[in-house]
Amino acid sequence: MRDCPPICPYLAPPRESPLDFPIGQVRRVAPGDDASREEIDETKRNVIKLLAVAGAVGAGAGGLVAGSLQYAQPPVVGISSFPKTALVDLDGSPLTASKVMSEYNVTTSELLIFYYPLRNEPNFLLNLAPPAGGSGGATNVVGGIGPQGSIVAFSAICQHLGCPAPAISYYPPGTCSKSFGSKNFYIHCSCHGSTYDVTNGAANLTGPAVLPLPQVTLYWDQSDDSISAIGETGPPVNGHFSTLTGDYSIGNTSQLTRETPVIACFFPS
Repeated sequence: MRDCPPICPYLAPPRESPLDFPIGQVRRVAPGDDASREEIDETKRNVIKLLAVAGAVGAGAGGLVAGSLQYAQPPVVGISSFPKTALVDLDGSPLTASKVMSEYNVTTSELLIFYYPLRNEPNFLLNLAPPAGGSGGATNVVGGIGPQGSIVAFSAICQHLGCPAPAISYYPPGTCSKSFGSKNFYIHCSCHGSTYDVTNGAANLTGPAVLPLPQVTLYWDQSDDSISAIGETGPPVNGHFSTLTGDYSIGNTSQLTRETPVIACFFPS
């Protein structure tokens, strides 16, 4: 060993070539003589290890996120188009225009409800014609079918905050003292006072609702007098991004049910 000056406690053996890596970088040297020693970049090894660990963690986290999204965003339930749904009377027989004209009219106080196009979308069925031999009511109204164009159907979910029937109900003539011109029959919501014109596509008569009720498109087959629902016009049903999404289809038939309305003559100024 060469002599070491007093100021240097240890002197490394001389190298035949200059350093080929930055000073301060950790290096591992394989055992063996100078000719066979394999220099290993320890920093690079550590970086590769870190990348491998990060990749594994990322894959695991990605799996967890994907799994979470699968439960956080369930598949949308709905249908692609409006079905043709035959309406069925309270007694289970096919609903015909003749039955509607003879059994129901503008003075009918009980609610006639059927579901369409989805199982959680109730609708009013109305006959706005006057009773036989009587007066009043309305015929040949917007969207009306039947021999007098008086049979209509509207969503039974209020367009304000979604109050369903019977909180929102059809009010026959004389139910409340309030009238709108000559119109003293309408659909009215007891929750917050919204009122809709049943003779004009359920247009708004009083707020706070600003949208009309969706109107069900009815089809009257004069060959057998049957009535079917075949579509809907107007805005989506309240609470549904689309009238066709939010539940399963009602199917090929929908039977009328009878409900007692909740009456509250509250009309915001």
